[in-house]
Amino acid sequence: MASEKILSQKQLVIDEIKERAQNAKTIVLFDYRGITDTESKELRNKLKETNSDYKVYKNTLMARAFNDLGIDLTEGLTGPSAFAYGEDQVAPIKVLSEFAKEHPALVLKVGIVDGEKADQAKLAEYATLPSRDQLLTMLAGGMIGIVRDLSICLDLYSQQKEEN
Repeated sequence: MASEKILSQKQLVIDEIKERAQNAKTIVLFDYRGITDTESKELRNKLKETNSDYKVYKNTLMARAFNDLGIDLTEGLTGPSAFAYGEDQVAPIKVLSEFAKEHPALVLKVGIVDGEKADQAKLAEYATLPSRDQLLTMLAGGMIGIVRDLSICLDLYSQQKEEN
């Protein structure tokens, strides 16, 4: 039987995982085997640019934390797994997918996006979505187009009124 000190340390880690999972809009489990230390630092820096991060925990501790939260990610907890999380729905997925293209050792397993479970296919689909900033830029561009067209129309109308 494990000592009280070890059990309390494990409970602290479980509580840390639960807190990160509750505060994140996106959770992704991925296989990190074959990634060097330098590549790991590069991935962490890319994730930090999007207010995301990852951490490696023992699968048993992650399983207990996810079970406590009612999240079923057991199929993703086979083999070495890293836990990525972020405040944006698609940013961590996009970063991990782009990194996986350059480093085939990294494999996305499963995730949770806005409370919905996402398998590998769904994660690949999310990776193709534009980021929030890109979507806002597209929206602003569309709105500017409408305003531009309205101003052209009003200018033509005023010119027509001046001629009459």
